Amino acid sequence: MTSSDASPSFRLAYVPGVTPTKWVRIWNERLPDVPLTLIPVPAADACALLRDGGADAGFVRLPVDRTDLAAIPLYTETTVVVVPKDHLVTAVDEVAAEDLADEIVLHPLDDTLEWESRPGLPANERPATTGDAIELVAAGVGLLVVPQSLARLHHRKDLTYRPVSDAPASRVALSWPQEETTDLVEDFIGIVRGRTVNSTRGRSQAPAQAQAKAKRPEAGGARRKPAAGKTAGKTAGKSGGKGARSGSGGPKAARRGKPRRRS
Repeated sequence: MTSSDASPSFRLAYVPGVTPTKWVRIWNERLPDVPLTLIPVPAADACALLRDGGADAGFVRLPVDRTDLAAIPLYTETTVVVVPKDHLVTAVDEVAAEDLADEIVLHPLDDTLEWESRPGLPANERPATTGDAIELVAAGVGLLVVPQSLARLHHRKDLTYRPVSDAPASRVALSWPQEETTDLVEDFIGIVRGRTVNSTRGRSQAPAQAQAKAKRPEAGGARRKPAAGKTAGKTAGKSGGKGARSGSGGPKAARRGKPRRRS
């Protein structure tokens, strides 16, 4: 670990479809003195950005080359087909890839799905981006198969989507350069993995916890015994006090009655 050269700020890249809001909020709560900068990046460029030092870590789509990048898989997305709201596909809850055999299925250049055999009929040209492909679906040119988060990202009122049961899925991971696993990267890994503030691996909270522990009184410890002289003095004082209240310190003398007259 190269913690000595850790940056005073943290740069987090994320690809389209990923929403890092929750993790950023936790970061700001736990490390308010370390600003976090969000860097949006196209999925195809995310790994190059990390290798070039443009970000400390990033949410990317698998696969990544793990010879120099570390990766923690986080979740797998449902794959859906985006269609116009009046399309026949909307009559069912989900479709199979073969159900799209007679449809034009757009294949944008930034597609993140790895197909062995793409469904449907190819379009004359490939759209440059997923956003461009969405516009073509709305124009009735074809359909689009994407991870569900991208369908939500490019939501339109005139479009909807349905799951594709046998399509390849897209997996999202947290990645960073293996040689740059700094303390701040470890902090963010802990947040993403759901470690609590009191976790033994929560590096950023260790000094505060130690300080709070030092201020806390010892629980269950033995009480300090007073010095022998003080104990004897207190005992004598208590005894003397009782004697003073009773007069001579001993039992009171019996009251004498009048003598009887002799006959």
